[in-house]
Amino acid sequence: MKKGQAKLRKRAGAKAAGAHAPLAHGAAAFVDLDRPLHRCVESALNAYFDALGGEKTNGLFDLVMAEVERPMLGCVMHHVDGNQSRAAEVLGLSRGTLRKKLIQHGLLEED
Repeated sequence: MKKGQAKLRKRAGAKAAGAHAPLAHGAAAFVDLDRPLHRCVESALNAYFDALGGEKTNGLFDLVMAEVERPMLGCVMHHVDGNQSRAAEVLGLSRGTLRKKLIQHGLLEED
């Protein structure tokens, strides 16, 4: 990666991290405005492995995706006031893929 690209990427990461905010309705949430999302995920996974106490685990990918995908979809849909086309754009998905995932997670009823 070129030096300029690294600076832009670092700046974009900091900007994105600064965009995270507490839940408006006052619910308790883990929010750290000074850490990028990947650091939060890393911390959560390290805590998970520590809690295992050496026990073996499997299916971690599916576990993490199940824990992250549904709330992410819900938050994005809320952010775009339910506009599926805009949500698909925000997520970088096709509208069809978004609809499939919304149905899969019980966030949208099938037609």
